[in-house]
Amino acid sequence: MATRTRRAERREEPLSRERIVEAAIALLDSAGEGGLTFRVLAERLATGPGAIYWHVAGKEELLNAATDAVITRTVAAGTTEATPREAIRALALGVFDAIEAHPWVGTQLSRAPGQSPMLRVFEHIGRQVQALGVPRQDQFTAASAFLNYILGVGGQNAADARAHQARRPDTSRTDFLDAAAAAWSALDPEEYAFLRSVADQLRVHDDRTEFLAGIDLILTGITAGH
Repeated sequence: MATRTRRAERREEPLSRERIVEAAIALLDSAGEGGLTFRVLAERLATGPGAIYWHVAGKEELLNAATDAVITRTVAAGTTEATPREAIRALALGVFDAIEAHPWVGTQLSRAPGQSPMLRVFEHIGRQVQALGVPRQDQFTAASAFLNYILGVGGQNAADARAHQARRPDTSRTDFLDAAAAAWSALDPEEYAFLRSVADQLRVHDDRTEFLAGIDLILTGITAGH
């Protein structure tokens, strides 16, 4: 009886594209892309799949809309800084954190480079590159360098976290890094001289700090060159 009452209350809320997208985001976060089906989504929204299709044509459109919703919030929060340099750092970190919180976002951005979520990120990076005073002929290259770095590092970080969670759910990140650092230290000293030399740094590094350090390197190179 209580379940029927809750469902009745939920049905009183009008079904909208926004509600569908937010429910899809929650489902993607908990079950991943493979767990996003219109049947499961309909159960969560206490409606039928047909009602969802009225607002969204199919799964690909829904994935794009969910990604766009996350990225729109990220871009809005990351482009209010005082200087172009600060705005780029804030936007980059926002996308990095969004991919970490929603690993499927990184996959979607890479899979659909011509869709609005990716274009939205590229547009805002490009505006800040222009504000830095980068010459017109170099703006595309500079903006692309930022975009590829952000998506590459953010996506790899999320993939590593997922793989670690799947393989060793009982171990912490510290345990994982300790084991990786020990493995690097044991590598052949001639074939892997660099990796052995930075093994201790691997053990204690912070992903977000290293990510921002990379953004600063790109910024320094761009501003020094112009």
